[in-house]
Amino acid sequence: MQRESGGALQSTTTEPSREPATAADHGPAAVAAEALGEQAVGREMHRNCEAFVVRADAVADALARLQDAGFDHCACVTAQEYDDRFETIYHLRSYEDPTFETALVVPTRHDGPVSQSGAAVFDTADWHEREAYDLFGIEYDDHPDLRRILLPETWQGHPLREDYDREQPQVVTLREHANPLQDDQRAGDTMFLNIGPHHPSTHGVLHLGVTLDGETVADVEPDIGYIHRCEEQMCQQGTYRHQIMPYPDRWDWLSSGLLNEWAYARTAEDLAGIEVPDYAQVVRTMGAELSRLANHFIAIGTYALDIFGEFTAIFMYAMQDRETVLNRLEDLTGQRMMFNYLRLGGVAWDIPEPREEFFDDVLEFLGKLPAKLEEYHDLMTSNEIFQMRCVDTGYLDPETAKSYGCTGPVARGSGIDYDLRRDDPYGYYPELDWDVVTEPDGDNYARVLVRLRELEESAKIIEQCIDLLRDWPEDDREIQANVPRTIKPEPDTEVYRAVEAAKGELGIYIRSDGTDTPARFKIRSPCFSNLQALPEMSEGEFVPDLVATLGSLDTIMGEVDR
Repeated sequence: MQRESGGALQSTTTEPSREPATAADHGPAAVAAEALGEQAVGREMHRNCEAFVVRADAVADALARLQDAGFDHCACVTAQEYDDRFETIYHLRSYEDPTFETALVVPTRHDGPVSQSGAAVFDTADWHEREAYDLFGIEYDDHPDLRRILLPETWQGHPLREDYDREQPQVVTLREHANPLQDDQRAGDTMFLNIGPHHPSTHGVLHLGVTLDGETVADVEPDIGYIHRCEEQMCQQGTYRHQIMPYPDRWDWLSSGLLNEWAYARTAEDLAGIEVPDYAQVVRTMGAELSRLANHFIAIGTYALDIFGEFTAIFMYAMQDRETVLNRLEDLTGQRMMFNYLRLGGVAWDIPEPREEFFDDVLEFLGKLPAKLEEYHDLMTSNEIFQMRCVDTGYLDPETAKSYGCTGPVARGSGIDYDLRRDDPYGYYPELDWDVVTEPDGDNYARVLVRLRELEESAKIIEQCIDLLRDWPEDDREIQANVPRTIKPEPDTEVYRAVEAAKGELGIYIRSDGTDTPARFKIRSPCFSNLQALPEMSEGEFVPDLVATLGSLDTIMGEVDR
């Protein structure tokens, strides 16, 4: 087909344009087609949804129309390069129903790519477009702050472009004695404060540039990219079948390994049309919830350090409980952190023998969990100091959370009832009895309550999985589907899939090129979007409140920077 974009006609290899939606059409594609009207100049079929092509100068209007039509969650923005063009893809879903989804495809010329920004409609597009500019060199008109985000401002070239010269020298200049407030016209006693990148309060190599007006936070600028490890590029060089799966453990390396692995597995299985046996789905579900337990324990324990300081009893209790969970995960997977346990089509091996001993060990810990949670509530949520530091600080209202694409406990702490385990079902979750936890208040205290209550729900899920696995007929314990030795999806097959990781929606976009490695592999990190909302949550508060708010996000910088 010929696709019109940025004032130029460009040839593409995508599916031909089709007629506008008719009354016979149903679902999100019909809604999106009606909302876009003449703005849609083409349509594509992705595995997860139907996508609509718009001109590069009509992005904001098209996104606004889709937002009004119910696509209020900009989950991810993906940039990629073809031989004849660049593309930006806005993956849109509904917070009310994430299966109500579409995508906006924005092609632009290969020579000097320029596209309109979508940041005026979705705040989360701000950072995503900065990343696309940094790595691909796509310019976004009307962007509020178009500059590099992962690499230094002095970097030469855009590393993901095909013509990038990897041999050129890079010199990062030292800017001494710069006055960050030289253009600031605010009245009063203003000061610029650096927090990080090497500081215990930042939970990793994160730099916060904080502008203070007296003792009040006037602005916060998160500065990321210090641990950029090229995870997406390494996955693009690995084969679907064998070489990619070890990488996801290292994104959120702290505790979410099996949840990370499942994000890749779900996407690749959808791409290749692989059906996972029910038994393997139960094992996956049990392992994923053990990972969620491990994550929430360390999130709560380290948050106690942020609030109380020193090595508190809460931190030691939480680390001890996390160690017990990691013992069980080590029994299951053979590894303590970098599990590499999931396989496309299932899991690497069955429950360790003796099975009953493994089940008893897990259930013994879960049986003690209610009493442990009472202790956590006594030590944390009932503590007057903790309440003074957390109640009514770090407030995030639901509409702002949605605009920034916040998910997981951060969104559910603002009353947003959004959980992919229930709303975009996968694994064995639809067959189990459990509840999505939300808290209405939107402050630091609410996010702690969500994580503590989610520990209870994860325990319920694990117990039900163990009951199923115990009674499962021995001759029907199929741990893997019959997966081809080499997986080569059809060229230009595109898919975006996500799972409910411990920190929120962890999504993967893959475009195939007919080989056994992806042409494009994009990671949608929940921490990336959650962290972007930090300035909204911190303005008008004090520095100790800022530290408490940052800790409540439970960010892992390896997943933010990828």
